[in-house]
Amino acid sequence: MQSENRLFDDFVKVMNGAAGTIAGMGREAETAFRERMRDWVGGLDMVSREEFEAIKAIAVAAREESAALKSRVEALEAAANPKRKPGTGAGTGPSGQ
Repeated sequence: MQSENRLFDDFVKVMNGAAGTIAGMGREAETAFRERMRDWVGGLDMVSREEFEAIKAIAVAAREESAALKSRVEALEAAANPKRKPGTGAGTGPSGQ
């Protein structure tokens, strides 16, 4: 009976050692995977969130400035040519009117 318990104890020790080894291998594999992904993503030409937000703000400001300049040009054209109605084309319509 004593030998069976000893055999069982040795088996449990081996299994515990194997479980620890497998867990360590899993952690090592996860670390290696994370490092590979970090290197791969780092190699891509991606912008940071701060750079994206800065460019977005510049685009919004440019769009607003463009709209303001467009309305200013339309006002100047209307003042220079009072006969023409705002929003109409420069030429006559397709029927020649």
